Amino acid sequence: MVELRSLEPDDWPIWRELRQAALAEAPYAFGSTLAEWQGSGDREDRWRARLGIPGALNVVAVVDGRPAGMASGVPVEHAEDSVELISMWVSPLARGRGVADRLIREVERWAAARGATRLRLSVMPANVRAVALYERHGFADTGLLGDLLPDGTGRERVMAKDLTDG
Repeated sequence: MVELRSLEPDDWPIWRELRQAALAEAPYAFGSTLAEWQGSGDREDRWRARLGIPGALNVVAVVDGRPAGMASGVPVEHAEDSVELISMWVSPLARGRGVADRLIREVERWAAARGATRLRLSVMPANVRAVALYERHGFADTGLLGDLLPDGTGRERVMAKDLTDG
């Protein structure tokens, strides 16, 4: 059974567990590193701040009673009609069970409810499984330049979905 649960800043230990697991399991998929969120970066106030982004949605998927996936929707600065999907990850033990689909749909529902007409995301270009997932959900390349990759030359792939298409 898959259950979705929205998190608040007081739920930071759940988010911390999932985020550190995501960064350890799939370092190729994120702009952040596990090292940045451990040691001196592993502070309660930092985790609370991450879950306290004004206007954001932070949702976890609970599979068979255990947190097994996560995603966030955050407002885009200077673009009131757009929101961004970030921090998307599903545990390998829960993959293939529709968890990612549920998380994406939940962020889409949240975005539409707040009046957004566009949902965007950034994905590592070599993460072909994630790109295929997003394309299956109607996301397409925007042509915008994403953040610079650690190699100093490549850029994240920016994709978006029009939320007014039904």
